[in-house]
Amino acid sequence: MMIKNRIKRLNRALPALLLGIILYGVVVQLAGVWFVKEKLLYSTGLWIGIVLALGMAIHMAIVIEDAVTLYGEGGAKSKAIMWSLLRYIVVVVAFFVTAKFCLGNILMTFVGIMGLKAAAYLQPFIHRAIYHED
Repeated sequence: MMIKNRIKRLNRALPALLLGIILYGVVVQLAGVWFVKEKLLYSTGLWIGIVLALGMAIHMAIVIEDAVTLYGEGGAKSKAIMWSLLRYIVVVVAFFVTAKFCLGNILMTFVGIMGLKAAAYLQPFIHRAIYHED
């Protein structure tokens, strides 16, 4: 419960976004694992991508909060750009490591990362269900 409160305090929309990413991962896992030969690589690739998407969502919320409160309007834009570039570098490195060491299916890693985008579209509905708001 303590982690949930910290996440909610950081950004009220973040818990719904994180839940959406996880739900997306579960749906993609259950829908696709039956149709592939390399089930382990499918699953590990997908969940590497899901973990990256979760990390990116949390990091974006932190960067937005810090940029607004610490750097003000003037420095916020440059700090946000710098941190987003760092996020993309981390994703590229994760793709490289996943492919180089055969940790998972690289396509499924990409599909997992796209969970961030899917969850962003689902976030208003999940938010409404969590907080029972109309």
